Amino acid sequence: MLPRLRGRRAPWTVAAGCLLLIACQPEPEPAPQPDEPPAPVPDTLEFLPATWDGLSGWAEADLADAQSAFLRSCERLRVRDGAVPLSERAAWAGTVADWREACSQLDAVEPGSAPLQPVFEAVFTPVRVVAVEPESGTEAQTGMMTGYYEPFVQVRPEPGNGFTQPLRRRPDDLVTVDLGRFDPALAGRRIVGEVRGGELVLYKDRGEIERLNAGEIFAWGRPADVFFLQIQGSGRLVWPDGHQERAAFAAHNGLPYRSIGRELIERGELEAHAASKSGIEAWLEDNGPQATAELFSVNPRYVFFQTRMLDDPSIGPSGSAGVPLTPMASIAVDPSQHAYGVPVWLSADLPELGPWSGLVVTQDTGGAITGPLRVDFFWGWGEAAERRAGSTRAQAEWVMLLPHTVVARLFAERSPA
Repeated sequence: MLPRLRGRRAPWTVAAGCLLLIACQPEPEPAPQPDEPPAPVPDTLEFLPATWDGLSGWAEADLADAQSAFLRSCERLRVRDGAVPLSERAAWAGTVADWREACSQLDAVEPGSAPLQPVFEAVFTPVRVVAVEPESGTEAQTGMMTGYYEPFVQVRPEPGNGFTQPLRRRPDDLVTVDLGRFDPALAGRRIVGEVRGGELVLYKDRGEIERLNAGEIFAWGRPADVFFLQIQGSGRLVWPDGHQERAAFAAHNGLPYRSIGRELIERGELEAHAASKSGIEAWLEDNGPQATAELFSVNPRYVFFQTRMLDDPSIGPSGSAGVPLTPMASIAVDPSQHAYGVPVWLSADLPELGPWSGLVVTQDTGGAITGPLRVDFFWGWGEAAERRAGSTRAQAEWVMLLPHTVVARLFAERSPA
């Protein structure tokens, strides 16, 4: 039997928030990473042996969407040196070369032409993932799972008739610093600010940005719609003539996210179970524009966007890994613990679906998606996706599918002599 395998120490974590009580915002391409000041995290990622027969529902699962999502991640590997790690911060994932055989084998199968289980089983070994609390050694078999989606946002070219909140492009004075350029130990870490008097200082908060009109305004939306668009990090803009374009995440101001849902709970305005998107919107509607502006001001985080053509409405927004997200087959994870492009067999109790298991791929991240088993599930776009994302809060079990060479190397390195 393979021994259990504890992951390497992950040197940094991130803070902020996804969806309503926590914000989920992708980072800029091409190699986006979290922007918050780093803080140490313990070595809590642990691997255990698993079998295909032990994956409930595996034999009957439709793996077509996961195949598509995985191959999109494979596209990013074609231009990378095979000898480099799949992830600098998740060394357990092996090298780019370790993953190319799986990419080749799955790319050779036409979607729908044959069951995909034999192909996945031929190139991957299932490995269960658990989390270990560093001080007590307590083992967690599941982790928190939330959901996010791509919203549709009605916008106008000029303000008026309720469309009073601007959407802004990234300001010229906002500076993003890749700390890895100055210290290799900080590779992948970024900070955000602006230069004043020859020094890099914190960037403006939400109130200052709006007061000083920082960033070019390219559209106007309803205040609640724009605020929730900033939480999601991207969305589809719908103009009066019916045409659509994508508002993609460009940058944020580097300040911590503060949840308005949690704020309303702390004030006693909402019960915890009611702090969903629909619950918050109902509160805003009942309390009016002045209360809305005051509530939004408690969150200093501000998100700027870039617009993109929406040539194919069936393609999702780009995640932090730089590939389009696939509904119900893409997830956001903590990049200090995980590599992008890794298939994961998830099991959880999902809204409207009940007990569910399915194959997904790590392709995104978010401000509060921290820890080895923390996951944010991409539902897609449209009314059903919005409804389900707003009520997703469950415990999920993980089984990773890793190339045979990666699993052999990992367990061999830690087997008793």
